[in-house]
Amino acid sequence: MARQPLTDRATVVFDLDGTLADTAADLIETMNVLMVREGVAPVPVERARDVVGAGARAMIQRGFALGGQALAPERLDRLFVDFLDHYAQNLAVKTRLFPGVEEALDALQAHGHRLAVCTNKVESHSVALLEALGVAGRFAAICGRDTFAYAKPDPRHLTLTIERAGGDPRRGLMVGDSRTDIDTARAAGLPAVAVTFGYTDTPVSALGPDRIIDHFDALLDAVRALDPDLASAVA
Repeated sequence: MARQPLTDRATVVFDLDGTLADTAADLIETMNVLMVREGVAPVPVERARDVVGAGARAMIQRGFALGGQALAPERLDRLFVDFLDHYAQNLAVKTRLFPGVEEALDALQAHGHRLAVCTNKVESHSVALLEALGVAGRFAAICGRDTFAYAKPDPRHLTLTIERAGGDPRRGLMVGDSRTDIDTARAAGLPAVAVTFGYTDTPVSALGPDRIIDHFDALLDAVRALDPDLASAVA
């Protein structure tokens, strides 16, 4: 898909875990409940970058691998269901928005942007978490890995999210923290803004995003920098 110029109505699409919110502690704690139950050493929160970021199923696999266990498909399926059940009751215990998120969302909306979330977290958890954090109403669409038949890095997860938000899938951008987000945007022919504070074991500078930000107060300028017409439209 050829990349199209952005406009002041471009849809800005956010990843959730490691991008909008620091969810690692609650995710790791839920996984560790399962690991202790299964006789596997728990994973310290400091290892979050090694396990978080590709959805719960991948996180469980990675966590158990750190504990020296490979999971057969049937066992993984069972653990995944147990994970979802426990996490649903504990998804906003320690989770917080990253600094500057609300102000950045305000600024983008003030300049006419639709906002959406495209995450490999399941949709029900994503909506519940953003409601608990007080920002769910800011987003025209909140789409999880089970919303469509496709999930990141399939570009259709992103383009269908933009469509659900009421936007043009040729006019949008992805804000994320990982290779998955950047690859998804690239495959969709859309630009990617990467945050440096998320969950990735590879520095985002090595992944080729269009712009990198260290804090959400730099997001609007990053969006402006992606297209000269947008810069003049929202100045």
